[in-house]
Amino acid sequence: MNRHTDQHYIQKTLNGDTNAFSVLIDRYQNLVYTVVLRVVKVKEEAEEVAQDTFLKAFESLSGYRGESKFSTWIYSIAYRKALDRVRKNSRMKPVELVEDITEKNVEDIDNALHFLELQERNHTIRKCIEQLPEKEAAIITFYYFDDLSVREISAITELTEDNIKVKLHRSRKKLFSLLKQFVLPEISNSNGRAI
Repeated sequence: MNRHTDQHYIQKTLNGDTNAFSVLIDRYQNLVYTVVLRVVKVKEEAEEVAQDTFLKAFESLSGYRGESKFSTWIYSIAYRKALDRVRKNSRMKPVELVEDITEKNVEDIDNALHFLELQERNHTIRKCIEQLPEKEAAIITFYYFDDLSVREISAITELTEDNIKVKLHRSRKKLFSLLKQFVLPEISNSNGRAI
């Protein structure tokens, strides 16, 4: 088991040991790819952008000051690279959803989430996140899947912490609306079945 810190491998890389950077790639490639995929939404492009992210990180490594965690720094690069690709492709398609959620809807959503846990929960959630606008998909991924704090997400996206909180709130509502569309018909069907 390898106990060396990111800083250890960063320093080795800066001292000329380019193989040390491959350890950092191994540590973060899956997470970087996931973040990028949430934004660009196309697997082949996400792979390219993830590679570009590590190339940019390698080229810019001497500029890493250690003021934030290395993971935050590399996520920041990945996020910007992904947004650049989306802009280049001119594919930004906002999702318009009704944001009115009543207590009854919340109860239905709780039941829906329970159903998802029994079924292909992660697959369905990923499908729903893919339908969110790129920035919102990234913020939801950072917060819920990568367990990053609002402060860390703010550092990555260069949005204020208050703005992140607002976007998280709105994104959750949109995600719940999408989840409801996916699972409420399934719950109704399963409740109506004769056992």
